[in-house]
Amino acid sequence: MSLQIVPLLFLCTTDGATIGRRRIGDDILIMSLKQVLVEKKPSIVRKWRNLVLQTYPAESQSLFRKQDQFGNPVGYTISEGIPAIYDAVVVGEDPEEATQHLDNILRIRAVQELSPSRAVGFLFGLKELIRRELGQALYGKDFLKQWAVLEARIDTLALLGFDIYQRCRQQNYDIRGRDVNRRSERLLQMAGLAYEIPEGVGDAQEETQTNALGVVTDR
Repeated sequence: MSLQIVPLLFLCTTDGATIGRRRIGDDILIMSLKQVLVEKKPSIVRKWRNLVLQTYPAESQSLFRKQDQFGNPVGYTISEGIPAIYDAVVVGEDPEEATQHLDNILRIRAVQELSPSRAVGFLFGLKELIRRELGQALYGKDFLKQWAVLEARIDTLALLGFDIYQRCRQQNYDIRGRDVNRRSERLLQMAGLAYEIPEGVGDAQEETQTNALGVVTDR
C-alpha cells in the first residue's frame, strides 16, 4: 500500500484533536508544537506585525505598512524584525540576530517615547496570537508541556525587551542632557557671562568654565 500524506488540518475543535496530527496511510503522526507553529508562521507573523502597528496612531499605521528601507525605515525595521524574532523564539534560530532586531525595534520606540508597557507589550501579545491560532489544542496532552516551555521563553524575551527599552531611553536622555548643556554654555559665552580658563591655569586638573556669578562648572 502506498503512503499518502494528507495536509495538516488546522481546525480548532473543542478538544483540539485535529491540530498537530497528520495522517500517513493508516497511521497518525503527532507533530510537535514547534512543527505546527512553523507551518502557521505566515499567519501568526502577519498578525503579530499588525499588533505592533496598532500601537501607533491610525494615520501612521498605513505609512508604516510600506516596507521601504529608505523611504519608511520604521515600517521596514518592524517587517524585518518580527519574523526573525519569531524564528528565534519558536524555532530556536540565531538568538543574537533576533536580539539585534529587537534592539532596532525598541530603539525606534524609545525615540517615539512610548510608555514601557506599550513599547514592549507586543512581545506578550505573541502568546495571545498563538492561543487564538491553535485554540484548545494547546492545552491537550500533545502540546501542554511544550506550550509551558514556549510561554516561559516568550516571558524571558519580554523581560529582555524591557531591559533594552530602558537602556535605549537612558541613552536618549543622556544625549539630550549633553545637548542642553552645550547650548547653555554657548548662550552664556555669546552673552559674555562665561569664559574658559586656559589649560594649565590654576589647580584644576580638568578644563573648566566659570560664569559671571563665580560658579565653576566642569565641562
